[in-house]
Amino acid sequence: MSDFESRLTQLRQDLHRHPEPGFQETRTKAVVAERLRSLGIDVHEGVGVVGVLRAGTGNKAIGLRADMDALPISETSTHGYVSASPGVMHACGHDGHTTMLLGAAERLAENPSFDGTVVFLFQPNEEHGLGARAMIDEGFLEQFPVEEIYAIHNLPGAPTGQISTRAGIICNSETLFEIAVIGRGGHASMPQTGVDAITVGAELVLALQSVVARKLAPASGAVVSVTEFLTDGQRNVLPGNATLKGDFRARTPEDRIAIERFMRQIAEGVAAAHGIEASVAFDTQFVETINAETPVEAVYRAAEATGCDLVRNRTPMSFSEDFAQFSAAVPGCFLLLGNGETGTHARPLHASDYDFNDALLPIGADFWAKLVEDRLPLRKDNLS
Repeated sequence: MSDFESRLTQLRQDLHRHPEPGFQETRTKAVVAERLRSLGIDVHEGVGVVGVLRAGTGNKAIGLRADMDALPISETSTHGYVSASPGVMHACGHDGHTTMLLGAAERLAENPSFDGTVVFLFQPNEEHGLGARAMIDEGFLEQFPVEEIYAIHNLPGAPTGQISTRAGIICNSETLFEIAVIGRGGHASMPQTGVDAITVGAELVLALQSVVARKLAPASGAVVSVTEFLTDGQRNVLPGNATLKGDFRARTPEDRIAIERFMRQIAEGVAAAHGIEASVAFDTQFVETINAETPVEAVYRAAEATGCDLVRNRTPMSFSEDFAQFSAAVPGCFLLLGNGETGTHARPLHASDYDFNDALLPIGADFWAKLVEDRLPLRKDNLS
């Protein structure tokens, strides 16, 4: 292991040991800012951390984003750098994403073989879909007017170092929903005297699955999931009220709007059949993540230049990504980097024993450097 790889590994494991949830990334931000300053990179601190590195006289600027936040999960790993923060862990690899981008900053600061400006963007609170919007609202795009923006996410189960992406939709939107069923409670021995909200709610859970199965095209990629079922029932009391909560994912704004319409129709129809009422509320936390053609082609070239296994036009991911806010404003590309096919590196994202693969750290750093060289090439008069 080279000194560069060793330092990156130590940094990543230190970040893993000290995870911080969204908008509480105080220590992480301090570590990132200190590292950037030590490289002579201009640092701007706000809700996130932004580093700016200029070389040559080119006017073009591109952005490279990493996310910093951890999850409210109790870690069950047994390695030597387990989370020291009870109930919080890096179960999605944001510690690795941050470290790879810092590694790229080091590579580029020491060997600035590009002409233009690189903006290193370290974002808070990706997991709840709030960090990107917070940075945009703070003025990131006005203060740092990048022409393109890129982000990497590790992918457990894929071969180590494999890069995959596609033009167009790459990640689904996520919309939270809440259905309130207002029935009539009663004695458990006399259900005919009321309207049992559990029975109505159970019908709704099953009926909602018809949205994807029968209302949308088979290849839509949509998912509807009920994740909570809450009632005011007791041991011998039939509940008069029930609340169903969950989320749905969609690959197009049109499907997202249609799913809301179908869910309202189903909830109101089932409730009406029982002579009661139901109300539905929606909150879209993440919009669809769309990749632009030119940045995707640049990623393909950089992957090949780095020597990575490359999968073009991969299947879109069903999860959602806060990077969507940036790529909706600026042409961008979100790409996946294989985390490994065995052991904890293949455990699902958000699993309590998931771990980022440190073998990716130099691969990711080198890929970022190659991408910068591709998008901000040296002019002939800059070559010695």
